[in-house]
Amino acid sequence: MGLTIWLTGLSSAGKTTIAAAVCEGLRERGCKVEWLDGDVVRQNLCRGLGFSKEDRDENIRRIGFVAELLTRHGIVVVVSAISPYRAARDEVRRRIGDFLEVYVNAPIEVCERRDHKGIYRRARAGEIRHVTGVDDPYEPPLAPDVECRTDRETPAESAASVLRAVDLWHAQTAGPAV
Repeated sequence: MGLTIWLTGLSSAGKTTIAAAVCEGLRERGCKVEWLDGDVVRQNLCRGLGFSKEDRDENIRRIGFVAELLTRHGIVVVVSAISPYRAARDEVRRRIGDFLEVYVNAPIEVCERRDHKGIYRRARAGEIRHVTGVDDPYEPPLAPDVECRTDRETPAESAASVLRAVDLWHAQTAGPAV
């Protein structure tokens, strides 16, 4: 049975790290898994989009469309994308149905310390605009299926929380355990 696991949070909160560990754990269980990373999708499927609210929403719709197709065909899809706007995330959740929302939560100060891409530094210097958490909003989930506090737990602990939620989801939907 297919499922979309959607990791949302600020840049450098830990989405990619957790997604990689979740994918590895699912593959070890024999699941068919596809990982849709926001940066990779933006480079390939959403290249012409900018960072306005409208473009960010369209980016999420496109990722959601691909995730829906894969989920419908029995794939476990792991999405790691900032996806800053609650309404866009809720829209893809409704469309996909078989969906777990994972809030990868770290204070912006922690994200700025981890910022290997230099996004926050460049935003604070005025070199770039529309940076989520700096001059664009991030709307945290109101009731995520899982919250990973990456300032308080290790990546392995966060991934284990997600995998437990997947097990619970499968048990509740009478699907086979993964």
